[in-house]
Amino acid sequence: MPLDPQAQEWLDAAAASGLPPIHFLRVADARQRMATALTANVELQDIYKAEDRLIPGPDTDIPIRIYTPNNAKSLPILVFIHGGGGVINSITTHERLCRLIANQAECIVVSVDYRLAPEYKFPAGLLDSYTATRWVFDNATDKGGDVHRIAIGGDSTGAQIAAGVTLLARDRNGPTVIYQVLAYPATDYYLPGTSSIQEYATGYTLTRDMMIWFWNHYIHSNTDLNRPYLCPLRAKSLANLPPALIVTANYDPLRDEGKKYAERLEEAGVTVTYKNYEGMMHGFLLQPSVGAGVSAISEIATTLRRAFSGRGV
Repeated sequence: MPLDPQAQEWLDAAAASGLPPIHFLRVADARQRMATALTANVELQDIYKAEDRLIPGPDTDIPIRIYTPNNAKSLPILVFIHGGGGVINSITTHERLCRLIANQAECIVVSVDYRLAPEYKFPAGLLDSYTATRWVFDNATDKGGDVHRIAIGGDSTGAQIAAGVTLLARDRNGPTVIYQVLAYPATDYYLPGTSSIQEYATGYTLTRDMMIWFWNHYIHSNTDLNRPYLCPLRAKSLANLPPALIVTANYDPLRDEGKKYAERLEEAGVTVTYKNYEGMMHGFLLQPSVGAGVSAISEIATTLRRAFSGRGV
């Protein structure tokens, strides 16, 4: 299937801007570029309540934003981890997406503003996200949530971190997570690289050079790479993890990593729903003009409702 026409327009607009790719920028400039691109002229859906607060973290307080869709009692909860290579983006760049999921899935969404690299390299973001998940588990009832219906999810590196949190929770007998939603997750390193990394190395929203830029900022050294909490595909076992929805985009270097992770989870006995959006590129959930993003968000919400209801997926 060729690239979706709406996705092509999005790609053409980026090319027409004449701006250099973010991997040519200083980190501060890359952050500002993406903050502007993902928040300017973006219409936010109304929601019953959005609350900012700070919670205790491993080294410093962690900002979170809590989206509550209605005043019902004991709502299910999704802990959401934003993407951005562990280097850029924030709870603000992903506000539109979190509001949509909260309203459509009828669940509280707790969006985590974890520490970013290079100031705070791996595992800082992972530990912040795990700590936030632990806090949600401990405080769910006070926030109008149901401690027995907590899921975790994210996009791109956020999905990578979410997968790492599920592994930590399993290995540490940590908070019980009943479901995971991983949108175009990074689950391994770019070397030696999958077929999709080679095929889609250039020409789309995420390139191999951008991936290298992110990784070089995110990790201390290549000795980190065999840590399964960083690269979940390298985990010896994926058994006893929560069921998953894994969403990928066809024109994305990370496509095969998401598919392989779905296959590994299934081999370990985990129930997995895998969906590849054929005409899409990396990041399409954040593009309000791309129809497939609307469909994917609806599918995520529907799947979460089923998981929270105990009907299976």
